[in-house]
Amino acid sequence: MNPWILLIIVVVYFSLLILISLITSRGADNASFFVGNRKSPWFLVAFGMIGASISGVTFISVPGEVGASAFSYLQLVFGYFAGYMVIANVLLPLYYRMNLSSIYVYLNQRLGLHSYKTGAFFFLLSRVIGSSFRLYLVALVIDGFILSKMGVPFWLTVLITIGLIYVYSFKGGIKTIVYTDTFQTTFLILGAVLSIVLISKELNLDLAGLINRIGSSRYSEIFVWDWKPGNNFFKHFLSGMFICIVMTGLDQDMMQKNLSCKNIHEAKKNMYWMSTLLIVVNILFLSLGALLYIYANSKGIIAENFNNPELLQNCPIGLKYPGAEGMQCSKTDELFPFLVFNYLPPAVGFVFIMGLLAAAYASSDSALTALTTSFCIDFLGFKEDNQRMGTRNLVHIGFALLFFVAIVLFKVLNNESVINALFKIAGYTYGPLLGMFSFGILTKYHIRDTAAPYISFASPLFCYFLDRYSEQWLWGYKFGFELLIINGLLVFLGLYFTRRKEVMSNE
Repeated sequence: MNPWILLIIVVVYFSLLILISLITSRGADNASFFVGNRKSPWFLVAFGMIGASISGVTFISVPGEVGASAFSYLQLVFGYFAGYMVIANVLLPLYYRMNLSSIYVYLNQRLGLHSYKTGAFFFLLSRVIGSSFRLYLVALVIDGFILSKMGVPFWLTVLITIGLIYVYSFKGGIKTIVYTDTFQTTFLILGAVLSIVLISKELNLDLAGLINRIGSSRYSEIFVWDWKPGNNFFKHFLSGMFICIVMTGLDQDMMQKNLSCKNIHEAKKNMYWMSTLLIVVNILFLSLGALLYIYANSKGIIAENFNNPELLQNCPIGLKYPGAEGMQCSKTDELFPFLVFNYLPPAVGFVFIMGLLAAAYASSDSALTALTTSFCIDFLGFKEDNQRMGTRNLVHIGFALLFFVAIVLFKVLNNESVINALFKIAGYTYGPLLGMFSFGILTKYHIRDTAAPYISFASPLFCYFLDRYSEQWLWGYKFGFELLIINGLLVFLGLYFTRRKEVMSNE
């Protein structure tokens, strides 16, 4: 597609987001920014949270990963569903009963000040890293296919990308995000559906033919029972459940939307509907991934010899770039955009850009708002009133700039699939949150609060070495996402060994 046409698409899209922001942020104050005045319609929150949960990582990486692991990612999604049930019936009632704006205030009341600040810090770290990964993908595509062709450097592309989020989120906060996420989720799902329709048309497949073609291919395999690989069913299911609990239930970003609902009953309805729809949407993206590989194979784009160990190790996907001799290695993340802009019709390019923008910004705009909320409440002591709104705005700008630095660094340092890198790092940074919240909820012990930071930092460090040398130490066993559970368990045990004799009262 012509880069100028793509640029026009981007400008129109963000103009609509800014218009929604102007309408929804009228009369906004700190209560609007932090919890949407607790008046958000549950059905809008549920629908918008699909886009926030999926992100640009899913839009590009999940279809790409189908070539390496087929539909086994769905095992993780089944675990998500179980995790959402825990959130709806254990965590949400707790948060609503305590009338929280920042969920980490719970740690202060239950374990102490040091635990509280440590938990809030790990959220800030986790969200900055995770959201930077997500925005990195969309910046990479916009840079590669639009702005770099106009002579715009990558760092400026990133700055523009983040600046647009700031413009439509700095005033209304979560009150605005609920509506912009609904708008963006609509385009995200439309992007996936229309991509499937257009690619199926290229392959002359109707709906029945499409289902049969994907179902009969090796890409549709879901379950992995071998205990050694990282994508074994039990590893994936349990990891998915705990990833969901920590990355949604213990994450200010995702919970902030739930806490903006009118009451606990509407918040639960939101969670039940969202978790069900999320399974359907992930099946949609996995089907898109299978279709991309089927299309690429039919056009002779991907090397067919996947039994070649050297090929698998050095070049997971061999893409024939126009004008290049032989094979050139590429990450699986690049498959979808490569096909879109080099082989598929221009209409698919239009749909891809819209879907990618929707996916990336639906998760990142709320993250920026949540980071600002957490820092203002947990570290600056803000309340839900109109105090220090100028300071809140400066914090918002500060986190936007932090995103910028992190994305540029990730551009330099990243050398693996973004979907795997995201969850691997989440296993390290969300583990302490899992351990602290679990200890607070499941036990009645008080702890030596000053020990919490040391335990929380030591556990991820130990897990790093455990992951690195597990095959040598554990007879070939390779950790998957279940490392998150071990991390949380270590923190739980560390807190248990620092417990005090007295226990909580039953008040």
